[in-house]
Amino acid sequence: MREEFFESTPGRQQSGQPSEQAPALIPVDPDTGVVQAMRHSYWMDAAGYPLLPDEQPVGTVRDSLYDLIPLGSRELKLINSAPFLRLQQVKQLGFVYRVWPGATHSRYEHSLGCYHLAVRALRALLLRGANGGLDGVAISSIQTLMVAALLHDIGHYPFSHTIEDLGFPIIQHEKVGRAIIEKSEIATILERDYRLSPERVADFIDPPKSRSLPLDDELLSHLLSGALDIDKLDYLPRDARACNVPYGGVDVSRLLSALRVHRDMHDERCLVVTHKGISPLHSLLHARQEMFDNIYWHHTSRAFQTMLVRAVYDALLAQAISGEQLMGLTDAALLTLLASEKMPKSARALASDLEMRRPYRVVLEISPAAGSMFRRLEALFWDAQRRRAVEQKIAAELSTLLEQPVADYEVLVEIPRPEKWEMDVWIAFDHPPVGMKPLMKWVEATGLQSDDLARYEQHQRRIRIVTAERLRPPIHHQGEGMLLGLLEQLL
Repeated sequence: MREEFFESTPGRQQSGQPSEQAPALIPVDPDTGVVQAMRHSYWMDAAGYPLLPDEQPVGTVRDSLYDLIPLGSRELKLINSAPFLRLQQVKQLGFVYRVWPGATHSRYEHSLGCYHLAVRALRALLLRGANGGLDGVAISSIQTLMVAALLHDIGHYPFSHTIEDLGFPIIQHEKVGRAIIEKSEIATILERDYRLSPERVADFIDPPKSRSLPLDDELLSHLLSGALDIDKLDYLPRDARACNVPYGGVDVSRLLSALRVHRDMHDERCLVVTHKGISPLHSLLHARQEMFDNIYWHHTSRAFQTMLVRAVYDALLAQAISGEQLMGLTDAALLTLLASEKMPKSARALASDLEMRRPYRVVLEISPAAGSMFRRLEALFWDAQRRRAVEQKIAAELSTLLEQPVADYEVLVEIPRPEKWEMDVWIAFDHPPVGMKPLMKWVEATGLQSDDLARYEQHQRRIRIVTAERLRPPIHHQGEGMLLGLLEQLL
């Protein structure tokens, strides 16, 4: 245990074994293993550990957002495993720190934050008992959610989502996470200490398409991924604080207190928020949009991401690196690898520019209002090979028009990833106003459509042509029409 991260908790056992002082009566049915009406201050699992680890913590992490995050002995084992420790060296926001220097926080911090919010959400629901709480829900499902919250980003590549934009042979980080959870030392901890199936934990993070989750798992999985999930509730305020911007504000406590388990129109259990959660949930939506507009889609950060994508793609084409090699790397290790002599010239040059903070500059910006031009460029997002070919052709044409050498990697097309803006949330009213029902979908209760957010996002997206800084003055001298003409010709 590293002293700079953990503090022992006074008055608690340090052996990592279940407490001998655990209450004799526990609100768990010994035959079914589900939560029963609360009869005691503790919920315990089959192994005698507290169901919520902060009931009997053996250590804490001091967090920039939540102050102290209590941890049990099993959680300490997970976060001290090699795959989890790697996340300390994977930045949460990729290259955003090149614009906002404080944004150096890692996937490690965010993962701990998600775990902490999972515990808080579960406690809020457990305390409600049969009145919108978790009575009758399997203890193992509750445990699985907590562990999955801690491990949900375990498969991220260096610089977070950036490399995933390439597509094959890069597989999604959720599937990488599944492999790590099922085959690494983490699998041993889950089986031995939690008595949980690694496959079951991975199913929360990478839902299988060929089979359904157990009903209790399906219910709780929406706390980890969905319109209202602990992932957003942590990363939005955490990212905003790191960047020191007045966006990303979310009333987390009010939202968690508004959570309920309810029966829907088909008499199936679902997670809902009460009418008191409408306003903070609305704020969550706007916080996410503001963070995209001002932070996540910032032109300099996006240029760096595009440079990294091209460097990695060229290295993959040259077979100087494989998709499997990328999985276990840290941010720094990837840049070092791309700068090595075995890499193609383009990868080395781009890695050097990334290391020395020499971002490519915007020479042309295209909005959705450009119509077919925007749509043709946007289609390149899903076709890395064709995008590279277009970039190379633009560079070759510019070399002739500008009468100077232009390397085929010095002109790049930057396309932001299309985002999903869905609000599939139920709103519950104890005493609905006249004209409203006890249970309503978000759209019915607020009048706000998912399409409203999608339309705004579509209008805010920009596709940019970015180049090495030395090329920007001569390109601007030629005028915008020159580049537009080239794109019309090549597309």
